Amino acid sequence: MNYYKGFFINEPVGNNIFSYDERKQKKIYVPPLKEGNIEDAKIGENIVFCEIEDKNEINALGLEYFIKYLFNEKDVYIFDNHNHAFYFWVESLKRGKFKKGIKLVHVDQHKDMREPNTYIKDINDLENVFKYTNFNLNVGNFIKPALKLGIFSDVVILDNLNSFYLDINEEFVLDIDLDIFSKDMDYIDYDLKISKIKELIKKSKVITIATSPFFIEQNYAIDVLKEIFKF
Repeated sequence: MNYYKGFFINEPVGNNIFSYDERKQKKIYVPPLKEGNIEDAKIGENIVFCEIEDKNEINALGLEYFIKYLFNEKDVYIFDNHNHAFYFWVESLKRGKFKKGIKLVHVDQHKDMREPNTYIKDINDLENVFKYTNFNLNVGNFIKPALKLGIFSDVVILDNLNSFYLDINEEFVLDIDLDIFSKDMDYIDYDLKISKIKELIKKSKVITIATSPFFIEQNYAIDVLKEIFKF
Protein backbone atom coordinates (compact mmCIF):
# COMPACT_ATOMS: atom_id res chain seq x y z
CA MET A 1 0.00 0.00 0.00
CA ASN A 2 1.23 3.50 -0.85
CA TYR A 3 0.87 5.76 2.19
CA TYR A 4 2.36 8.76 0.39
CA LYS A 5 -0.73 10.34 -1.13
CA GLY A 6 0.01 14.02 -0.48
CA PHE A 7 -0.85 15.71 2.82
CA PHE A 8 -0.04 18.67 5.05
CA ILE A 9 1.60 18.63 8.46
CA ASN A 10 0.09 21.38 10.60
CA GLU A 11 1.48 20.60 14.04
CA PRO A 12 5.05 21.23 15.27
CA VAL A 13 6.23 17.68 14.57
CA GLY A 14 8.66 16.08 12.14
CA ASN A 15 10.13 18.62 9.74
CA ASN A 16 7.53 21.17 10.81
CA ILE A 17 9.13 21.58 14.23
CA PHE A 18 11.91 23.95 13.18
CA SER A 19 11.28 27.54 14.41
CA TYR A 20 7.57 26.71 14.53
CA ASP A 21 6.65 29.35 17.13
CA GLU A 22 8.63 32.10 15.40
CA ARG A 23 7.40 31.69 11.83
CA LYS A 24 4.21 32.75 10.08
CA GLN A 25 4.00 29.69 7.83
CA LYS A 26 2.60 26.97 10.07
CA LYS A 27 2.20 24.02 7.73
CA ILE A 28 4.36 22.05 5.35
CA TYR A 29 3.45 19.66 2.56
CA VAL A 30 4.51 16.07 1.94
CA PRO A 31 4.05 15.22 -1.76
CA PRO A 32 2.48 12.02 -3.12
CA LEU A 33 4.62 9.18 -4.43
CA LYS A 34 4.31 7.94 -8.00
CA GLU A 35 6.22 5.59 -10.25
CA GLY A 36 8.15 7.41 -12.94
CA ASN A 37 11.62 8.40 -14.03
CA ILE A 38 14.14 11.19 -13.64
CA GLU A 39 12.22 13.48 -15.99
CA ASP A 40 9.28 13.42 -13.57
CA ALA A 41 11.29 15.21 -10.88
CA LYS A 42 9.82 18.72 -10.90
CA ILE A 43 9.36 21.53 -8.40
CA GLY A 44 5.88 21.71 -6.93
CA GLU A 45 3.81 24.63 -5.67
CA ASN A 46 3.73 23.78 -1.97
CA ILE A 47 6.08 24.70 0.86
CA VAL A 48 7.77 21.60 2.27
CA PHE A 49 10.27 23.13 4.70
CA CYS A 50 10.24 26.32 6.80
CA GLU A 51 12.97 27.73 8.98
CA ILE A 52 14.15 31.03 10.45
CA GLU A 53 17.70 31.91 9.41
CA ASP A 54 19.34 35.22 10.34
CA LYS A 55 15.90 36.48 11.44
CA ASN A 56 14.48 35.77 7.98
CA GLU A 57 11.74 33.24 7.38
CA ILE A 58 12.67 30.87 4.57
CA ASN A 59 9.85 28.91 2.96
CA ALA A 60 11.18 26.29 0.58
CA LEU A 61 9.21 24.69 -2.23
CA GLY A 62 9.72 20.96 -2.68
CA LEU A 63 8.95 18.41 -5.34
CA GLU A 64 5.62 18.04 -7.08
CA TYR A 65 5.83 14.26 -6.61
CA PHE A 66 8.14 11.81 -4.91
CA ILE A 67 9.35 9.39 -7.56
CA LYS A 68 9.93 5.65 -7.46
CA TYR A 69 12.19 4.87 -10.39
CA LEU A 70 13.46 1.51 -11.63
CA PHE A 71 17.03 1.92 -12.89
CA ASN A 72 18.90 -1.16 -14.11
CA GLU A 73 16.61 -3.33 -11.94
CA LYS A 74 17.40 -1.20 -8.87
CA ASP A 75 14.82 0.75 -6.91
CA VAL A 76 15.56 4.48 -6.83
CA TYR A 77 13.50 6.75 -4.57
CA ILE A 78 13.60 10.52 -5.15
CA PHE A 79 12.09 12.88 -2.57
CA ASP A 80 12.70 16.32 -1.09
CA ASN A 81 13.28 16.21 2.69
CA HIS A 82 15.81 13.59 3.66
CA ASN A 83 14.00 11.85 6.53
CA HIS A 84 11.74 10.08 4.02
CA ALA A 85 14.71 7.84 3.23
CA PHE A 86 13.93 5.90 6.42
CA TYR A 87 10.52 4.79 5.17
CA PHE A 88 11.84 3.83 1.74
CA TRP A 89 14.70 1.83 3.28
CA VAL A 90 12.19 -0.17 5.29
CA GLU A 91 9.90 -0.66 2.30
CA SER A 92 12.81 -1.86 0.16
CA LEU A 93 14.03 -4.19 2.90
CA LYS A 94 10.57 -5.73 3.23
CA ARG A 95 10.45 -6.25 -0.52
CA GLY A 96 13.74 -8.13 -0.44
CA LYS A 97 15.70 -5.52 -2.36
CA PHE A 98 18.65 -5.72 0.03
CA LYS A 99 19.76 -7.88 2.94
CA LYS A 100 19.35 -6.61 6.47
CA GLY A 101 22.66 -5.60 8.02
CA ILE A 102 24.53 -4.38 4.96
CA LYS A 103 26.17 -0.96 5.01
CA LEU A 104 24.69 2.43 4.25
CA VAL A 105 26.74 4.83 2.12
CA HIS A 106 25.60 8.36 2.92
CA VAL A 107 26.72 11.11 0.50
CA ASP A 108 25.76 14.42 2.06
CA GLN A 109 26.90 17.87 3.12
CA HIS A 110 25.66 16.91 6.61
CA LYS A 111 26.12 13.76 8.67
CA ASP A 112 22.42 13.58 9.71
CA MET A 113 23.39 11.59 12.80
CA ARG A 114 21.39 13.42 15.47
CA GLU A 115 19.45 11.45 18.06
CA PRO A 116 15.67 11.34 17.51
CA ASN A 117 13.41 12.03 20.48
CA THR A 118 11.99 8.52 20.21
CA TYR A 119 13.04 5.28 18.57
CA ILE A 120 10.56 3.07 16.78
CA LYS A 121 10.53 -0.39 18.39
CA ASP A 122 10.11 -2.46 15.24
CA ILE A 123 9.32 -2.16 11.55
CA ASN A 124 6.67 -4.87 11.31
CA ASP A 125 3.85 -2.43 10.51
CA LEU A 126 4.65 -0.27 7.49
CA GLU A 127 1.93 2.24 8.39
CA ASN A 128 3.62 2.82 11.75
CA VAL A 129 6.93 3.26 9.95
CA PHE A 130 5.29 5.87 7.72
CA LYS A 131 3.91 7.77 10.71
CA TYR A 132 7.23 7.60 12.53
CA THR A 133 9.08 8.87 9.46
CA ASN A 134 6.78 11.85 8.96
CA PHE A 135 5.77 12.83 12.49
CA ASN A 136 8.82 11.90 14.59
CA LEU A 137 11.86 12.04 12.35
CA ASN A 138 13.28 15.08 10.61
CA VAL A 139 16.04 15.88 8.13
CA GLY A 140 18.79 15.51 10.73
CA ASN A 141 17.98 12.36 12.70
CA PHE A 142 16.82 9.54 10.43
CA ILE A 143 19.98 7.40 10.24
CA LYS A 144 20.45 6.33 13.86
CA PRO A 145 17.05 4.56 14.03
CA ALA A 146 18.06 2.49 10.99
CA LEU A 147 21.32 1.53 12.69
CA LYS A 148 19.62 0.75 16.00
CA LEU A 149 17.15 -1.57 14.26
CA GLY A 150 19.96 -3.34 12.41
CA ILE A 151 18.69 -2.30 9.00
CA PHE A 152 22.29 -1.28 8.41
CA SER A 153 25.36 -2.52 10.25
CA ASP A 154 27.29 0.70 9.74
CA VAL A 155 27.26 3.96 7.81
CA VAL A 156 30.03 5.27 5.57
CA ILE A 157 29.73 9.04 5.23
CA LEU A 158 31.06 10.93 2.22
CA ASP A 159 31.03 14.58 3.28
CA ASN A 160 34.59 15.78 2.65
CA LEU A 161 37.24 15.62 -0.04
CA ASN A 162 39.16 12.62 1.31
CA SER A 163 36.02 10.52 1.63
CA PHE A 164 35.44 10.70 -2.12
CA TYR A 165 38.54 8.56 -2.61
CA LEU A 166 37.29 5.69 -0.44
CA ASP A 167 36.94 2.25 -2.02
CA ILE A 168 33.70 0.59 -0.97
CA ASN A 169 33.45 -3.01 -2.09
CA GLU A 170 30.89 -4.52 0.30
CA GLU A 171 27.15 -4.59 -0.40
CA PHE A 172 25.47 -1.31 0.45
CA VAL A 173 22.45 0.93 0.06
CA LEU A 174 23.33 4.31 -1.42
CA ASP A 175 21.81 7.43 0.14
CA ILE A 176 22.47 10.73 -1.65
CA ASP A 177 21.67 14.25 -0.56
CA LEU A 178 22.03 16.57 -3.52
CA ASP A 179 23.17 19.33 -1.17
CA ILE A 180 26.61 17.75 -1.59
CA PHE A 181 26.55 19.97 -4.71
CA SER A 182 25.63 23.15 -2.79
CA LYS A 183 27.92 26.16 -2.96
CA ASP A 184 29.37 25.33 0.45
CA MET A 185 30.70 22.09 -1.03
CA ASP A 186 32.29 23.60 -4.15
CA TYR A 187 35.73 22.94 -2.68
CA ILE A 188 35.20 19.33 -3.80
CA ASP A 189 35.56 19.15 -7.57
CA TYR A 190 32.21 18.79 -9.35
CA ASP A 191 33.45 16.12 -11.76
CA LEU A 192 34.95 14.12 -8.90
CA LYS A 193 31.60 14.10 -7.11
CA ILE A 194 29.71 13.12 -10.25
CA SER A 195 32.10 10.29 -11.14
CA LYS A 196 32.17 8.90 -7.60
CA ILE A 197 28.40 8.94 -7.28
CA LYS A 198 28.03 7.20 -10.65
CA GLU A 199 30.47 4.54 -9.47
CA LEU A 200 28.42 4.05 -6.29
CA ILE A 201 25.15 3.90 -8.23
CA LYS A 202 26.51 0.98 -10.24
CA LYS A 203 27.53 -0.92 -7.09
CA SER A 204 24.53 -0.18 -4.86
CA LYS A 205 21.51 -2.37 -4.11
CA VAL A 206 18.95 0.43 -3.56
CA ILE A 207 19.28 4.21 -3.99
CA THR A 208 17.57 6.98 -2.03
CA ILE A 209 17.99 10.59 -3.13
CA ALA A 210 16.99 13.78 -1.32
CA THR A 211 16.76 17.11 -3.16
CA SER A 212 16.88 19.03 0.18
CA PRO A 213 15.02 22.26 -0.68
CA PHE A 214 16.34 24.24 2.30
CA PHE A 215 19.98 23.50 1.49
CA ILE A 216 20.28 23.71 -2.30
CA GLU A 217 18.43 25.53 -5.06
CA GLN A 218 15.99 23.02 -6.48
CA ASN A 219 16.33 23.67 -10.20
CA TYR A 220 20.06 23.09 -9.85
CA ALA A 221 19.47 19.99 -7.71
CA ILE A 222 17.24 18.51 -10.42
CA ASP A 223 19.85 19.29 -13.08
CA VAL A 224 22.46 17.42 -11.02
CA LEU A 225 20.03 14.56 -10.48
CA LYS A 226 19.71 14.13 -14.24
CA GLU A 227 23.48 14.31 -14.65
CA ILE A 228 24.27 11.49 -12.21
CA PHE A 229 22.01 9.12 -14.15
CA LYS A 230 23.63 9.77 -17.52
CA PHE A 231 25.52 6.59 -18.34
